[in-house]
Amino acid sequence: MLFSALLLKKITMIKNTPINFDVVKRKIEETNLPDIGNASIREIVRLVNEVEAETGEQYIRMEMGVPGLDLSEIAKKAEKKALDDGLASKYAMIEGVPVLKEEISRFVKMFLDIDVKPQGCVPTVGSLQGSMILFLVANRTDASKEGTLFIDPGFPVQKLQCQVLGHQYKSFDVFDYRGEKLRDKLESFLKDGKMSSILYSNPNNPSWISFTESELKIIAEVADKYDVIVIEDLAYFGMDFRKDYSHPGEAPFQPTIAKYTDNYVLLISSSKSFSYAGQRVGMMAISDKLFQRKYSDLKRFYSTDGFGYSIIYNTLYALSSGVPHTPQYGLTALLKAANNGEFNFREGILEYGKRAKVMKKLFLDNGFKLVYDNDEGAELADGFYFTISYPGMTGGELLEKFLYYGISAIALQTTGSDRTEGLRACVSQTSEDKYSILESRLKAFNKEFSGK
Repeated sequence: MLFSALLLKKITMIKNTPINFDVVKRKIEETNLPDIGNASIREIVRLVNEVEAETGEQYIRMEMGVPGLDLSEIAKKAEKKALDDGLASKYAMIEGVPVLKEEISRFVKMFLDIDVKPQGCVPTVGSLQGSMILFLVANRTDASKEGTLFIDPGFPVQKLQCQVLGHQYKSFDVFDYRGEKLRDKLESFLKDGKMSSILYSNPNNPSWISFTESELKIIAEVADKYDVIVIEDLAYFGMDFRKDYSHPGEAPFQPTIAKYTDNYVLLISSSKSFSYAGQRVGMMAISDKLFQRKYSDLKRFYSTDGFGYSIIYNTLYALSSGVPHTPQYGLTALLKAANNGEFNFREGILEYGKRAKVMKKLFLDNGFKLVYDNDEGAELADGFYFTISYPGMTGGELLEKFLYYGISAIALQTTGSDRTEGLRACVSQTSEDKYSILESRLKAFNKEFSGK
């Protein structure tokens, strides 16, 4: 606390920060948060929006994973056709339009090399709705169980969903438990029989590590041992750019838990891989066996004991009655083109890897360090996120100082990370024309706080 107070005193004395000092200080105080490091993504978004509006200065926005690339014309034309065909005046079927369900089934075969029947391929209002649905159903399959184990770090909002639902959850930072060490760590959380589900992202948000095939096998084996449903969040599908997963029906395939267990549900986002965030359409792929499985305890809440039926006709129905028509047809067109080898989704999103490479160097050249700095001994991929720290500062302190220097991010402490000294940086909104601005602000920051 003493160090933080000294930093605040120093920055107060400077006052010639890139963004108006008094405005930033006032806006931070108006949040009424005792530690800005505990602010959610949306709270940081709101704070920075307000500062930008009042000062007219633009931030380097790294707090929110907003896709920064244009949507393919393939989807636009398909959505327009759906509108011209009058579909906007009609309710879409809850389970998804048949052509989309078929293409989702084809997509998981072509790019993950797994078989899921169309009945278990369900569009959702973004993957975030998919996780909400799964918590509502998977965590109610057994009255003796009570919640979700998160393999962290992870997306903070999914824990918020559990909190809103009143579900219990546990979590651990996986970085020190890679490889075979992962087995004992999972066992330590699951052996009491209280967890209904496991959730993780792969590639990981925010650390950008990716589980190996042997680690996925370990997760599957432990989950099967304790009859726990695995929720694999593939929000960044194919975005571990160290390998090319973009050729339909050809190895290498996107790694997945589905190779090692039938006790899984995949959440596949269209937001990043397909730059389709605004229309809020994601995909859920439920294993054939799990879709048909019956859990008598589901009848405590639903009209049926069937897992798949409860997912679609009880839970999705209650939440949104399904996904709007036009995004379903837009996504259908994208998936069909990808499945047919006519659209390579990877080619466009490689831009994120290029941005990450440049931005990492700018930070490292100005006194920063990578928090998650390797992937089980291998070099991390350049992708959508990376993590940074600055000597002598906690994540909350660094975030607060960044706000005066026109840079926004979120603290790792909000992601379930044990690395409280760090921040998550997203590259999506920092295009090439902003590199020089970022560099000048980092140089100014390092000059003031390096002690040199």
